[in-house]
Amino acid sequence: MTDDEERELRAQLARLQQEHRDLDAAIEALAGAPGSDLLQIQRLKKRKLVLRDRITFIEDQLTPDIIA
Repeated sequence: MTDDEERELRAQLARLQQEHRDLDAAIEALAGAPGSDLLQIQRLKKRKLVLRDRITFIEDQLTPDIIA
């Protein structure tokens, strides 16, 4: 992996982690609101899971393979 590719992956990782935190805050706000839209909360949770999978994938790519 080149330095440019690694920099791009790290930048993408930071963006995804920020979006994940933002979704977490939005879910908490919606869940605490009276008369909240349960379908919207479910959609946000699903999006959060997709982000978590993508974050894990990128983290795995950035971690060097060590053969013992």
